[in-house]
Amino acid sequence: MNFSFKFGALAFVSGAFFCQATVSADEVEPVAVEKGGIVAVEAEDFVEQTKDEIRAWYRVDESTTPDVTPDGDPPHVEGASGGAYIEILPDTRRTHGDKLIRGENFSPEPGHLAIIHYPIEFETAGRYYVWARIYSTGSEDNGIHVGLNGEWPAAGQRMQWCQGKHGWRWESRQRTKEQHCGVKHKIFIDIPEPGVHTISFSMREDGIEFDKFILVNEQHEAMEGTSPEENLAQE
Repeated sequence: MNFSFKFGALAFVSGAFFCQATVSADEVEPVAVEKGGIVAVEAEDFVEQTKDEIRAWYRVDESTTPDVTPDGDPPHVEGASGGAYIEILPDTRRTHGDKLIRGENFSPEPGHLAIIHYPIEFETAGRYYVWARIYSTGSEDNGIHVGLNGEWPAAGQRMQWCQGKHGWRWESRQRTKEQHCGVKHKIFIDIPEPGVHTISFSMREDGIEFDKFILVNEQHEAMEGTSPEENLAQE
């Protein structure tokens, strides 16, 4: 289904969210509130998308399939938390054999392509480890960057997935020169003080499918299911 309608400062076009005006954290309600060192957010709940001229995030659910090509795989709504997810399209590089074009289908530097923003209220300052749930079908649709308040710290760059192809998978690993499949506990953000802070994700590789993310102030070895934050809150 393709559609176009406006809601507040946001415009929804062909299944993607496009922002018509800059929205600051002071002008919008937080999409989530951290409590007890944990906060979980559905990926499709972002409030703003920027730098979306070349690549953009598109919503996918049972009634919405983006009319954007190429897209090398079918929808993967089954198993997605909340019955929806977002995907970066067009997807022109899915394997090592496809041509790599920096600044188009690959962005090694964060904050350059397809950025989505989430204002989140934090009750507690400190370090939060970033976990994200994605669906990858190839070797070149499994990387994103995460930033904080318009900045892109080294600890948020090159978030990577290798295992769990053709299924939704939680991971929190940073790709390094020595370990291309990523090192655990290296992806994190440091919240300087309580209040509303904007978490952002930007494209590293096109075609990545993004379902949900969790910020947690303790290290964990693994996450399972669509709502692991419920178990973490009980620990």
